[in-house]
Amino acid sequence: MRSPIITLTSDFGTKDYFVGAVKGRIYSELPQAKIVDISHEIIPFSINETAYVIKNAYIHFPKGSIHIIAVDSEWSSENRHLAFFLDGHYFICANNGIMSLIISDFQPEKIIEIEVPNLENNTYFLHNFVTAACHIARGGKLNLIGKQIDSIKQIKEFKPFINTDKNQIIGHIVYVDNFGNVISNIDKKTFANISNGRKFEIKARYYTFNKILKKYNDIVNYDSELEKRNDDGKKLAIFNKDDFLEIAIYRSNLQSVGGASSLLGLNYRDTITVRFF
Repeated sequence: MRSPIITLTSDFGTKDYFVGAVKGRIYSELPQAKIVDISHEIIPFSINETAYVIKNAYIHFPKGSIHIIAVDSEWSSENRHLAFFLDGHYFICANNGIMSLIISDFQPEKIIEIEVPNLENNTYFLHNFVTAACHIARGGKLNLIGKQIDSIKQIKEFKPFINTDKNQIIGHIVYVDNFGNVISNIDKKTFANISNGRKFEIKARYYTFNKILKKYNDIVNYDSELEKRNDDGKKLAIFNKDDFLEIAIYRSNLQSVGGASSLLGLNYRDTITVRFF
């Protein structure tokens, strides 16, 4: 039987030894393990950013994959370690609210509070998370690593606010990608349900958008001569591949011309407002 994939997502960065230590511990317990890094550049302790990354990444992995989420993962009496079975996947994380943001479209079939021996020797999360992941990878049952629970910490921050007149959506930036594009928590489905085909304007700090592109290069006029085009650096709004409203700079580059985050002064948690009229 093939060993399932174990994914790693953390706010550890790559400077320190933490990511290597996690992999080493997994390989020590399960030499045949297949480990995939999703991201280790999460903003430290950022639950919203982690949820965005995990929600849009896990669906591309085969069913039965095990996802270790090591963000805000230090055990405490209010931040206990959990294992979930959800949508055919296993998730291992702390009870810090992150799963309440991920499970909005699905209900977990089982939630286990991890209880494995020698918790006092766990310096940050290594012992519980790796023990649980390797147990599951060997085909072990969730009930054998802890007790089943019915409720988890809830966070509602990921959902945008819709006013009572349903002519305004107020969202926030939840992620800044490697290109400096800023992604909001306003999803395409919510936008379509509220808009009803009405005209709209999107406000992001000092900037206004009246059009949402289907793809980035829709901003280019391909009928004009190549040497007369000057589209690089233009700002745009788009529903990205994950169907979230994104503010971007066409062909942005944080190492040279900059991106929406730097050029437009848009940062994590900043407000994005959509008005319909």
